[in-house]
Amino acid sequence: MTTYFNDYPTELQDELRRIANAIVAPGKGILAADESTATCGKRFADIGVENNEENRRAYRELLFTTEDALSTNISGVILFHETVYQKTADGTPFIDVLKKKGIIPGIKVDSGVVDLMASEGECTTQGLDNLAQRCAQYKKDGCDFAKWRCVLKIGKNTPSYQAILENANVLARYASICQSQRIVPIVEPEILPDGDHDLDRCQKVSEVVLAAVYKALSDHHVFLEGTLLKPNMVTAGMQYKGTRPTPEQIAVATVTALRRTVPGAVPGVTFLSGGQSEEEASVNLSAINNVPKRPWALTFSYGRALQASVLRAWGGKKENVKAAQDELLKRARANALACQGKYVAGSIPSYAANASLFVKAHAY
Repeated sequence: MTTYFNDYPTELQDELRRIANAIVAPGKGILAADESTATCGKRFADIGVENNEENRRAYRELLFTTEDALSTNISGVILFHETVYQKTADGTPFIDVLKKKGIIPGIKVDSGVVDLMASEGECTTQGLDNLAQRCAQYKKDGCDFAKWRCVLKIGKNTPSYQAILENANVLARYASICQSQRIVPIVEPEILPDGDHDLDRCQKVSEVVLAAVYKALSDHHVFLEGTLLKPNMVTAGMQYKGTRPTPEQIAVATVTALRRTVPGAVPGVTFLSGGQSEEEASVNLSAINNVPKRPWALTFSYGRALQASVLRAWGGKKENVKAAQDELLKRARANALACQGKYVAGSIPSYAANASLFVKAHAY
């Protein structure tokens, strides 16, 4: 088997490395605002807001026009296709609003999950068709990084070898295509928290999945210094009936799984919140950053765990915009402290800090 391949041009490597490092700069993380139209509908239904284009635009404007202090803690925002081309009420493109704050725009490029035939309810992610052309256009329109989510499930017989291999290869192909268009890929192999498994089972599955992902990335000659990883934290299943693991136990299991599988060349790990409450996501991230021997930046790429309090404070009312933006600033600050190992539980209270955000078989 030949091992020959062509290196990426130096200028491409430099650009990808620069973007990736900027996203995981100390004390900063990502706001994931890439909810699909259907998912927005579910979030809006919880607060009695109609799911139409204008309400989605108004809500995203609320997020992106939060005072400039937001950029102290938020380095990047993941957008949905619709949002890339929306504007504020005064006609300013959202992309320009973010860039003026020094926040890097990113884009969700997958087309959602589809069933894997002959599996036990497992899936893969579609969207590779025309991905290069779409990435080229997104880059031209101001997006410097992308996200692609694959989903795996822990059960008696899952994740299967079929699902692990398929999703690893899809993620690697996506990452390679993104880099060819000067876009930093965030690689997201999410292991859902659904199930009654214990912490050890989640750690082992996480290790097997991540090992397969990085083997595939290597096989596809992906430039690791120009990528980021977006994994789940290692936790017990939401239906686990034993004693819940402590933040310190979650932290050790998570960092151990990463140390065993993720090359040190990767600049950073931007955790998803995985249905944890806002407070849990901050407390666990802080504990993770107090585990020694971490060659990568360990930060956040949170959607629900940054927006739950924002949505409830807003309630679709213009007079509540400032209060909602204050909630976003608080959660961004809490997680910025957490990714430095400095967050103290309960020190930054917010509107819905302890509300459960778990959604069974969560899809975007």
